[in-house]
Amino acid sequence: MFRIIEDLLSRGQVAQILKIADEARFADGRASNPHNKAKNNLQIDFADPRFQETSRILMQALSQHRVFNDAVIPARMTPLMISRYKPGMNYGVHSDAAIIPVQPHPVRSDVSCTIFLADPDTYEGGELVAHLGDGEVTVKGKPGSAVLYPSTTYHEVKPVTKGERIVAIAFIESLIKDHVKRDILYELGEVIAEEGFNVSWENRTRLEYLRNNLRRLWDGE
Repeated sequence: MFRIIEDLLSRGQVAQILKIADEARFADGRASNPHNKAKNNLQIDFADPRFQETSRILMQALSQHRVFNDAVIPARMTPLMISRYKPGMNYGVHSDAAIIPVQPHPVRSDVSCTIFLADPDTYEGGELVAHLGDGEVTVKGKPGSAVLYPSTTYHEVKPVTKGERIVAIAFIESLIKDHVKRDILYELGEVIAEEGFNVSWENRTRLEYLRNNLRRLWDGE
């Protein structure tokens, strides 16, 4: 499941977050994972009160977005962390940790989320690349857009060669652990929403029956 949300943040929200981030303290990204040789970036200082401020704005935007809720079926998520990549910085090929040790509850990373904040025209490089077997998916989103992808995926951030890449990231624990099952529920929901009134009421009810009972079967597995 790779899903892009084009309209997560308004231009005003992006500008607000960038302004706050510009005033915030940033630390070496390896502070949270000192043994990770692939990580070469900066991240907002967790002790800076602006970390909580930007995280609150971003978390609210995600929690209120229909596509995010329908595609991810979130149980809990980590606070959203802003990362900054200056020229020469990158994040080599890696997969995300299975359990993120945050308070008050650790979060199992089922879905990873990257929210793009910097205008892609203002920096070169910095593409998010996911490796899928012999193929690749490359994403370099516009400000205010987000990409959702399985946390199990090998992925990397290509070196930034000019300008500055600024994104926010989060890890989400889903009520439905299996990404294939989440996709099935999402597609069923979209069919019901888009075609439900073009079929008989009996068939619409049958579609809802399937989706509701698959959700019951898979919830919490």
